Amino acid sequence: MKVYTDIAQFKGVKFPVVTSGTFDGVHLGHQKIIQRLREIAEESQGETVILTFYPHPRMVLFPEDNDLKLLNTQEEKIALLEKQGVDHLIIYPFTKKFSRVSSVNFIRDILVNKIGTRKLVIGYNHHFGRNREGSFEHLKTSGPVHGFEVEEIPAQDIETIEISSTQIRNALLAGRVKHANAFLGYPYMLTGKVVKGRQIGRSLGYPTANIVLEDKYKLVPSNGIYVTEVSYGNDRYKGMMSIGLNPTVNGTERTIEVNILDFDKDIYGEKLEIRMVDKIRDEVKFGSLEELKQKMHADKEHTLLTFAKLNA
Repeated sequence: MKVYTDIAQFKGVKFPVVTSGTFDGVHLGHQKIIQRLREIAEESQGETVILTFYPHPRMVLFPEDNDLKLLNTQEEKIALLEKQGVDHLIIYPFTKKFSRVSSVNFIRDILVNKIGTRKLVIGYNHHFGRNREGSFEHLKTSGPVHGFEVEEIPAQDIETIEISSTQIRNALLAGRVKHANAFLGYPYMLTGKVVKGRQIGRSLGYPTANIVLEDKYKLVPSNGIYVTEVSYGNDRYKGMMSIGLNPTVNGTERTIEVNILDFDKDIYGEKLEIRMVDKIRDEVKFGSLEELKQKMHADKEHTLLTFAKLNA
């Protein structure tokens, strides 16, 4: 996959089959659109193109909304889109000036003149341009004028729940990791660097790697204990992760700590990728360290049982 941070670099693509959007999460709904892009490109001997935006439009339009967190870092999104078989990814800078571009000018200047769109595929209820004035009907009218066709993909759902990035964010903030993963089509990921912590887990027989995330806008699920799969280098390990304040030891700062099973290496400063499988329980303040240790043993048994069921 070729990645462009300057749309002027995008040239000479044969029969561009295009979609646009933020694609936060690259969830099953997004994957359906990409699958259709690939089908059309194969039929027409063309190439797939995704036009996405950075920063996220809401961060530019509503900077006072500090609560917005994203499902993917830029690095994660690029990797996920490449895995989906996309040929070209254009990351367009989203600014206040760009937000004022009319839908007519967006179609003419971006989709037609700069990308050369021949077929445009969009998701259900897609809007674009100044004040979200552009719509599917608008595109259907403009397409013949500018020499491209447009196709709308209906909303995807699981058990009658429409899949959206907002639904996934809400599920993660409620600790419903399995629901979020079902919508994503892959385990939710946290990626970060290992730093030194208070080393209390080590004294209990459960040493943990304290993780600092690479992107401050990355969404962290609700506090609690989770079953995880941890990638270090080319190897994968079972793990259990704690997100929260560590109330039993009077913690005051929210931390992300993962106990990697059957692992004994010095990895300070190293990068870990953590895939979240399921939530075990909420965070609890225990009466003593011994009670905490007993519960951590039960958490480990839960983790091992979860993987045994997954591999059965």
